[in-house]
Order: sequence, then C-alpha cells, then structure tokens
Amino acid sequence: MLADMARGFLDGAAPVTKLRELRDAGQTHDAALWKEMADMGWAGVLVPEEAGGSDMGFAAANVIAQEMGKTLAVSPFLSSAVIAATALRQMSDARAMVALGKIASGEATYALAVDEGVKFDPDATQMEAKADGNGFRLSGKKQFVVDGALADRLLVLARTAEGLTLFDIPADRAGITREASNMIDARDAARITFENVEATGEDVLGAVDSAMEVLKPALAAGQAALAAEMTGLAAGAFDMTVGYLKERKQFGVEIGRFQALQHRAAHLWCEIEVTASAILNAGRMLDEEPDNAEMAVSLAKARATNTAILAVQEGVQMHGGIGMTDAFDMGFYMKRARVSAEWLGDYSYHAEKVAAARGF
Repeated sequence: MLADMARGFLDGAAPVTKLRELRDAGQTHDAALWKEMADMGWAGVLVPEEAGGSDMGFAAANVIAQEMGKTLAVSPFLSSAVIAATALRQMSDARAMVALGKIASGEATYALAVDEGVKFDPDATQMEAKADGNGFRLSGKKQFVVDGALADRLLVLARTAEGLTLFDIPADRAGITREASNMIDARDAARITFENVEATGEDVLGAVDSAMEVLKPALAAGQAALAAEMTGLAAGAFDMTVGYLKERKQFGVEIGRFQALQHRAAHLWCEIEVTASAILNAGRMLDEEPDNAEMAVSLAKARATNTAILAVQEGVQMHGGIGMTDAFDMGFYMKRARVSAEWLGDYSYHAEKVAAARGF
C-alpha cells in the first residue's frame, strides 16, 4: 500500500521531466516538493511518534526510497529523513527530540559531512576538532557532502584527542564556507571548508571520541535506503527500455521479438528481482536485528550498485543512438547511477565488508 501510494504521488509530482526542468533551470532542490513529502509523512518515517513522526521503520523507508528512484525524484529524503533521523534517534534528550520534530515537519534539512578523500572512508577522517575551553574548534575540509549546499544543519565527523566525534551544527555558523559542486546527476552537493569553527559540548551528538556509536546505525540506514533507491532506478530504466523494445521496429517487426534482446532483458529483470530481495532483507535486519545488519546492508548496496549500472548500460545500448543523447531521459538514470555508486561506499568497499563477515 505504501509503494502504491508513493508511486501514484511521484508519477504526478516528480516525473523524470521534473528533474530535467530543475537541471535546465540551474536548480538542485525543489522546496515545494519536499514540503509535500513532509506533509504526507515521508520526512518522519523514522521519527518517533512522540516527536511528530510515524516511526514506520527502515523497511518502510526503503520502500519510499525505491519508488523515488524510479522517477529520480529530487529531495533531501536520504540525508535528512533517513541518515540524520537515525543518528538523532540514538539520543534520548530533549534537544534530539526537537531536532527530530523539525525533520518530520520538513522545517529542517540535514547533510552528512564525512568524506574527505576520493573514496568513502570514515575511519580515515583527518579533520581536526581541537579542544578549546569547554568546547572545540573545527578546522578542515569535507567534500561530496550530498545536500550540503542548501542544508540547514550539518552532521560533521571530526577527529578529537582519542577518537572520532560527531557534531550537529548549523550550516551557517561562522567559519563555514560552502561551495556547490557541479554534480553530473544535477543534485545538491558541496565542498565545505571549516576554518576555526566553534562547537560547544551541546553540539556533540553522542559522546566525545565515540562517534561511531551514533554514526554507524545512521550510515547503515543511509546505505540501505540508497541501495533501495538504486534498485528503483534500475527498475525505472528497465521499464523504459522494455517499452522501447515493444515499440521500435526493424525489418518490419518490433525489436523486442529478437531473441538476443529478449535474453538481455530477461537477465536484467532477474538481477533486479534478486537485488530487490536483498533490499527487503536489509530493511528487515535493520528493523529486527540492527546490531547484526551490517552484512545484509553491504550486500544490498553492493548488489544495487552493480544492478543499477547494468540497467543503465543495457538501457543505453538497447536504445541505440538516441540512448546517447541528452534529449532522451536514459542519460539521467545513468548519471544518477554513477553518483550513487560512489556515495556511502562503492562496490569494492561493501564487497570487502561482506567478505570479511563471511570470514574471507
């Protein structure tokens, strides 16, 4: 029922043509669309009921993300409603509840500032949070901060005296400079510089030197939801390709009757179905056994990455010449697939985690 509801809304409010309009207008965010999503309860899908959310769980969040992927809907859903909400719900204080309420209402959006190098590697964080009286001073640079150019608040991972610490700070605090990145998928992302940025003890999310206690569940939730979006992306590209195979004629017959193309389409369909099962399992594990969900989440993200890339490559090839043109929507799916493949860990990153969990 949730998928059907999301599908009906997104087909009308956020088709792929909407992304093209935003791209052509030089925009990377649709505030009106996000407000509608928040009004429907999507922003509060992981927010406790006492904070104004629905607390439907990670499997439900993945369902919404998967439907968004089919039409390439642009929103801060993953950054705010999934990653930030999961991090904040690890806390039980009044401040966290207020922040969760603002996420659920759509009043506040978040971005996760973790990446510093060319690959996702939180443990290699070098950004410094130097003790300063009762607080800290943050200095360093973050890149590939998805939704970072327009977010109201930032979750910032920095190195403190004996470990890593996660900070929740307003994006307009003195010393923060944001530079929008020209991303190929026409989404909001930023490079952010921190120059002696003041952070108090109240800005620390969790305990000092123990960031991963709060961040690890949030990353897992984000990785699973991103994998779900990529699976939806693959399904959207597949549907577009199959529709073309049924219409395009060569030698007087539809090309979908050619056995070689049928085999390729059938193989892609099978890959999407298997990956969809991995997404369902990741959501189930996050809801029922979050402490044991790492392998399920990494398996889902690794499979989703390969499946999405296969789907867009096959889509471009089976569309022939028009698949290579900007005038045709398949290119938007390919560009989003390439960016999503890198965000929150690429195939190799997650394949290594699965291998380690299996004892290899």
